[in-house]
Amino acid sequence: MVAFIEPASEGQEFLRTDWPLHITLVRFNVTDDGGTARFASLAEVPAKQALGSVLSIGGDHHFGHQGSVPVSLVKDDPALQALHESLVQAVEQLSGRVASPHHTRRLFRPHVSHHGEQRVNPGDAVVLDHIALVDMAPDGDRTIRRILKLWELRK
Repeated sequence: MVAFIEPASEGQEFLRTDWPLHITLVRFNVTDDGGTARFASLAEVPAKQALGSVLSIGGDHHFGHQGSVPVSLVKDDPALQALHESLVQAVEQLSGRVASPHHTRRLFRPHVSHHGEQRVNPGDAVVLDHIALVDMAPDGDRTIRRILKLWELRK
């Protein structure tokens, strides 16, 4: 589950190496026997409640192995935190597995990874207007990603 900073559309595909700018809300796995559809159902209310929240971008930082991934931190926001925690609970309710449990709940550090020259800057305001469930290996192909479900702020 992610919140796209750039426009996105349901069914959109992109390369694993070419993500649109986004905030990762939770990385997880659920069983294939309808788990994804059940998760989407559980995620719908919290996603819709978070739509329209305005987030503030904080300072730059580096994540990953030896700080090799430049990111822009997102300042603490109650709506974003509540969405994250609701999504983690949904994964747990389905007996799924959170891919990075050491970065959840009170340890959640929302950020936007820089993508070449594309980035957000300190002081920017970002509206949560595209929240998406993304398949990390559609049809078993781990080189692409596909947006399975998209909740959008209607303007």
